Amino acid sequence: MGADRISPEQAIKVKMDQRPLIKKGSRAQPVYHALRSAILDQALRPGMKLPEDTIGEQLGVSRTLVREALKQLALEGLIELRPNRGASVAYPSLDEARDVFEVRRTLERLVVQSLVGRLSVAQIAQLEACIQNEDDARDRNGPESIRLAGDFHTILSEMTGNALLDRYVREVCSRCSLILALYGRPHSSECAVNEHRQLVHALRQGDADKAMALMDRHLEDVAARADLAPRGSGDIRDLLAPYALKQGLANR
Repeated sequence: MGADRISPEQAIKVKMDQRPLIKKGSRAQPVYHALRSAILDQALRPGMKLPEDTIGEQLGVSRTLVREALKQLALEGLIELRPNRGASVAYPSLDEARDVFEVRRTLERLVVQSLVGRLSVAQIAQLEACIQNEDDARDRNGPESIRLAGDFHTILSEMTGNALLDRYVREVCSRCSLILALYGRPHSSECAVNEHRQLVHALRQGDADKAMALMDRHLEDVAARADLAPRGSGDIRDLLAPYALKQGLANR
């Protein structure tokens, strides 16, 4: 590993020094959610420019609110902010992608350790419902499958009751979704669904070793589904329109 690469443990420490910029109830929050959803749904592709004035016009908000949202997304690694060049959706390299998955593996091992043998009946039912949603989406588009798979992992992290761990897992899962949007190659989502079912079973049975091994193998399989492929683009106004509507925002 080169001198400019950091270990998963160092990366986690860096994240622990970061603080969210947008507080709950802030006027920038719906702008942030609209942009974040558009990125994770792959409507806004890696490398796409995000001009503040165009976004503000489409969402019906000021450039100040757009700037706040972009700063939060940059903190989470979903976009890049460069002086005199503006914002763009992050375009992580393959080396960066590998680092992100290493950090995610470390974090999700903590999740497994926290939950093994401790899931309630209600929590198991919630996880099984999430897996059923994944199964139902297998024949639909790839972005939805990626999002639902990420939901499963963030539900697990929330169940730990550890707010910091939950936040970091959510941010890393979002980054992984962006990576899969860029490098993901066609694959059957049936494998992921089955892996999630096996993981829930191991957690319910209190089998720590098996649960840990299943999580490690699952994340290794996800990370292995990578291939560089060209992506299309579109007008940012049209791409953001449905997300503006969902967040109660409207162009003026």
